[in-house]
Amino acid sequence: MGNLRDKFAGFMYGRYGTDQLYKALIALYFVLFIGNLFANSIILTTLMWAMLLLTLFRTFSRNVSRRRMENEKFMKIWKPVKSRVLLYIRIIKEIRTRRYRKCPHCKSIIRLPRKIGKHIVICPYCHGEFPTYIRW
Repeated sequence: MGNLRDKFAGFMYGRYGTDQLYKALIALYFVLFIGNLFANSIILTTLMWAMLLLTLFRTFSRNVSRRRMENEKFMKIWKPVKSRVLLYIRIIKEIRTRRYRKCPHCKSIIRLPRKIGKHIVICPYCHGEFPTYIRW
């Protein structure tokens, strides 16, 4: 078993391997796979195979700098999406105890305790004051 592991490690030496784009493509592949179970479309099947071949090509590629640039471009798109989704998940988890409001001056999102009524909020980032009303 160790001999096979050494051979695979020797084969992968100098190759790119996996990264965040690889993980996203595999996740998208499985989403398309589940969708294809219900739709049974030749277009989805072709797209799935193309995506799988692309991930294998990226994994075994020796052009490391190009694959790294592809991953950086993907991460520039993915990071804002991920942070927005995580913020919404946090809002849903804390809906009983906290409220989130956007500062009209600096546009940052502020986490407030849930106190019913009208309040004056001071932004911790820009120190601007603005009124807020929490109904429930």
